[in-house]
Amino acid sequence: MKHLRNADAPPVVLASQSRFRREMLERAGLEFAVDAAHVDESEIKLSMRQAGASVEDVATALAEHKARRVALRHPGTIVIGSDQMLDCGGVWFDKPADRAHAEGHLRALSGKTHRLVTAAVVFRNGTRVWHHTESAKLTMRPLEADFIRRYLDAMGEDAGSSVGAYQLEGLGAQLFSRVEGDFFVILGLPLLPLLGFLRAQGVIPE
Repeated sequence: MKHLRNADAPPVVLASQSRFRREMLERAGLEFAVDAAHVDESEIKLSMRQAGASVEDVATALAEHKARRVALRHPGTIVIGSDQMLDCGGVWFDKPADRAHAEGHLRALSGKTHRLVTAAVVFRNGTRVWHHTESAKLTMRPLEADFIRRYLDAMGEDAGSSVGAYQLEGLGAQLFSRVEGDFFVILGLPLLPLLGFLRAQGVIPE
């Protein structure tokens, strides 16, 4: 893997166990370590929803919790936290727990437009130094029950690895009639703004 990195740049840590985010950063040529943060996402979502928080605020809060927790273990490093929320008509969707949940999610999203909100937060030495939140709109075409069954057969366990039970870069593209927004944001990381920040910090060359 080829890297673009300034020799005296501070180390970078990705506070996420998502292989999609890891692969995005790797393909972009970033050199980094991975230290997944384990936070109670369901509790954060529940408390913030009860407080009337927006989807954007929740995605940012989740990303910040991850980055802050991992930053405590890595003084001096640039720690990236990121998270994503799916909102369809006021209903928030998580990653499906099993095939039955994945099927239910696809039935609920079928024929409707939903929003994916992706946030990234960067911490260094216990302080938030950068954040970015961006959304995309995706319209899912009406799906027949037989198509959903065949799609989930083909996806296998991967259907449970992404919110909404789809991956736009693969078979998930067949689910949609219209997509509006940044491709990387849909995949789960606002990559271009993040790379801009890292360039400004001297992590990668201008």
